[in-house]
Amino acid sequence: MLEARRQLALGLTRPLWILAHDQTAGHGRRGRAWTHPAGNFAGTVVFRPGGTPHSAGLRSFLMSNALRTALSAFVDPARLGLKWPNDVLLDGGKIAGILLESSAQGAAVDWLAIGVGVNLAMAPDSDGAAFAPVALGAHPPHPEVFLTHLARAFAAQEAIFATDGFAPIRNEWLKHAVMRGKTITARLPNVTYEGRFDGIDDDGNLMLTCADGPRTIAAAEVHFGPAPHQP
Repeated sequence: MLEARRQLALGLTRPLWILAHDQTAGHGRRGRAWTHPAGNFAGTVVFRPGGTPHSAGLRSFLMSNALRTALSAFVDPARLGLKWPNDVLLDGGKIAGILLESSAQGAAVDWLAIGVGVNLAMAPDSDGAAFAPVALGAHPPHPEVFLTHLARAFAAQEAIFATDGFAPIRNEWLKHAVMRGKTITARLPNVTYEGRFDGIDDDGNLMLTCADGPRTIAAAEVHFGPAPHQP
């Protein structure tokens, strides 16, 4: 992400993928630490997509679909699932995460950077994570090899998005969404909702059916199953 900002300052005019073989200041959502063992993938694509901040935010679903496609070249795709809003799971454990950063000029996006971390060779310590990190296992691809698969898959998603909008992206994501139709817990800073996961709407928001009716949630931490009862 830091290199992406440097490239922007140099006058970036076309999409650019940046691959880090080593990171000393990796981070995830909300500033959480993101470790990078040797052999894992840490990459960022930075570009100037135009459009609104909303359309830029939908790119997390494009990248989720692309990650699943790329990983399917190295593992049985039936073992892969997508977790709202931006994680990829392997056998129920987190194998990949996505982080978006952008800047807007008024109502238009100036630039968008999408950071991707994938546990190819090794899973870092879980550190109490709700979804324990997992890795591909034996004989993982080299990060540069994985990058070719991911860049190609993301470009295909971008082409669909440009031609047909978000609907086909959403439909593909929903095909592989984990826990759809089952009870999940969505935790916001000041409130927690428990309900049936019905999918995502046309804006990528989480749709829940709770005891008091349907709810649409734009951002939350999602956990599987009902919320634990407080003593």
